[in-house]
Amino acid sequence: MTALRLRQLVIAAESLKTADQLREVLDLGEPYADPGVAEFGLENAVFAIGKQFIEIVAPTQKDAPVQRFLDRQGPGGYMAIFQTDDLKSARARLDGAGIRRVWDIDLEDIAASHIHPSDVGAAIVSLDEAHPWDSWRWAGPKWEKETIEGELSGAILESPDANSLASRWAAALGVPASTQPDATKIGLMDDQTLVFQTGSQTRLEAFCISTRNAMDALERADRMNLQSNGDGVRIGGVRLVLNNC
Repeated sequence: MTALRLRQLVIAAESLKTADQLREVLDLGEPYADPGVAEFGLENAVFAIGKQFIEIVAPTQKDAPVQRFLDRQGPGGYMAIFQTDDLKSARARLDGAGIRRVWDIDLEDIAASHIHPSDVGAAIVSLDEAHPWDSWRWAGPKWEKETIEGELSGAILESPDANSLASRWAAALGVPASTQPDATKIGLMDDQTLVFQTGSQTRLEAFCISTRNAMDALERADRMNLQSNGDGVRIGGVRLVLNNC
């Protein structure tokens, strides 16, 4: 059976000031700035949480895809990166289903395919295969020294037709979706969960983060006058839920 886990979630922001907010609230380590993302007309900051990552991207060019995303709907969840142990089969499945790949790369330590956001909805989906399994080129050479204790336990997506959105993501990921009384869900490795619920917009609405310092994070968010509630805080248009989905 193919292994599949959520490895990285991405926020599109107007500037990297959002990265400063995220770092302060979650008490994150030093971020990695990947020079390779200049190809997409943007700059970034990648933070490690356990063996997973949150990335902030901001446009450096007016015609960059991320700028078009911001013009269309403002800051928010932009991309979800999933790690597979069999990208060759995943690519064949996508092609057979008519799900478009818009960017492919094959390097010695990692290979990846980005899926056209119109074919899945809500965000860009990327399928990546890293060698070795726990390595992650996109976070730079020092992420293991900068990581904090915690993990990304999943994400919440919204749409007026949540079931249809879940079906499209399930087809792209090659895993089943299950309809439950409260929402439609996709289960991944390590008890990670993608939750699809009804909302007025189609979007990647929330990141679910398990962290030991949740109360401290909420206190820091309050001191920064960020929008927070009992279980999370909104940064860069994304709700960070500081417990499991």
